[in-house]
Amino acid sequence: MASQGVTPRSEDYSRWYTEVVQKADLADYAPVRGCMIIKPYGYELWENIRAELDKRFKATGHRNAYFPLFIPMSFLQKEAEHVEGFAPELAVVTHGGGQKLEEPLVVRPTSETVIGHAFAQWIQSYRDLPLLINQWANVVRWELRTRLFLRTLEFLWQEGHTAHATWEEAQEETLRMLDVYADFAINEAAIPVIRGRKSDQEKFAGAEASYTIEAMMGNKWALQSGTSHNLGQNFAKAFEIRYLDPNNELQYCYTTSWGLSTRIIGAIIMTHGDDRGLRLPPRLAPIQVVIVPIFKNEEEKSAVMKAARRIHETLLSVGVRTHLDDREGMTPGFKFNDWELRGVPGRMEIGPRDVEKKSVVLARRDVPGKEGKQTAAQDRIIPAVTRLLTDIQRSMLRQATAFRDANIHEASDYEELKKAVADGWALIWHCGTAECEARIKEDTKATSRCFPLDLNKEGPGDATCAVCGKPAQGKAYFARAY
Repeated sequence: MASQGVTPRSEDYSRWYTEVVQKADLADYAPVRGCMIIKPYGYELWENIRAELDKRFKATGHRNAYFPLFIPMSFLQKEAEHVEGFAPELAVVTHGGGQKLEEPLVVRPTSETVIGHAFAQWIQSYRDLPLLINQWANVVRWELRTRLFLRTLEFLWQEGHTAHATWEEAQEETLRMLDVYADFAINEAAIPVIRGRKSDQEKFAGAEASYTIEAMMGNKWALQSGTSHNLGQNFAKAFEIRYLDPNNELQYCYTTSWGLSTRIIGAIIMTHGDDRGLRLPPRLAPIQVVIVPIFKNEEEKSAVMKAARRIHETLLSVGVRTHLDDREGMTPGFKFNDWELRGVPGRMEIGPRDVEKKSVVLARRDVPGKEGKQTAAQDRIIPAVTRLLTDIQRSMLRQATAFRDANIHEASDYEELKKAVADGWALIWHCGTAECEARIKEDTKATSRCFPLDLNKEGPGDATCAVCGKPAQGKAYFARAY
């Protein structure tokens, strides 16, 4: 049972986040430093995320497969930039079965190398392309500073890997999957993400170009919530992924990879949560409606519970994820607070008067107090609940979008940038160089988030960088980030 109350966000945001994760029964700390135990409520949320993404992947022609957890060290060393980028985070197995291994094995940090090896065996002809694969798996990255869901040594994710005949096809795939992530985030998680290209300093190790969906959290920090990478021919050349073209000549493939992890749960918590705890979007919430029966004696209990069970079964029959809270020895007020902490979008209250009137009271998690309550007829409960959940989903996206837009500020010079990132995001003309990004990070702790695609459709013209005055590469967002 979740305990009541969390530290207010304004008092200590980091503590608020950790308390919400634990008290809402999403996850707990594991005995191994930096690892987490995902509890049933948290895992049900991940299952709903996974189902929605998997549906989208299959609709775009991808098929699921599974590749080994252990990767030969020599595989990672074949792509120089890749091994250099991941070297500090690797967990390496040197012994097995009581004996030292001939070659150390890396515990999967990502699977470009082992999948590249497999692709080289599977692809012979242009007729084998495109090859579109996705894997649902766990990965290990030896992080020094960890936080539940946001950054842990082991986490769950999906990683897509594809091979194509041309660069143009690979680029189309890279952006298609970025759009899939954005569609999921906006329409399922109610998170208004920004699609953009990462700077060269922030791109994936071994990629030609990396793209991201960036989200603003409740404390105005940024969170990278999913990435898609055009790997060019880097991994194809390292692993000899080649195909015979229609002229019977050998050509190297162009490959992509893209991933979204349990970090998205952290994004949902921090985008929507408030001082009372979680607020979950209805389309992903493990429980969409909780029914709380209210009674004072056995006579009232009999009538109330009969009506509550009937409504419970009615909603379940049409696919509404409904829970009847029939716990004994707890006041209705305690139950209200408990389910608010857990972020259940809709609460249904039913007492003796409601039974008499053949009605129920519906309370919405996104609107506190009396304003968020309405009465609904029991015989019209399905359309009433359907409308309620649809409206909550839209309302949460509207709220998150308004908050984001109110906290992004255009900066024309370095002083304006410093002021903007102190309490939000800055949008500047940016040269894209490592020197400018290092200076900004040193002075403000803000990092380059992305060059947003919708604001960079046209070239920068004669625009200059707001930091150094050199020719700009495009408009870019800077913010403090997780």
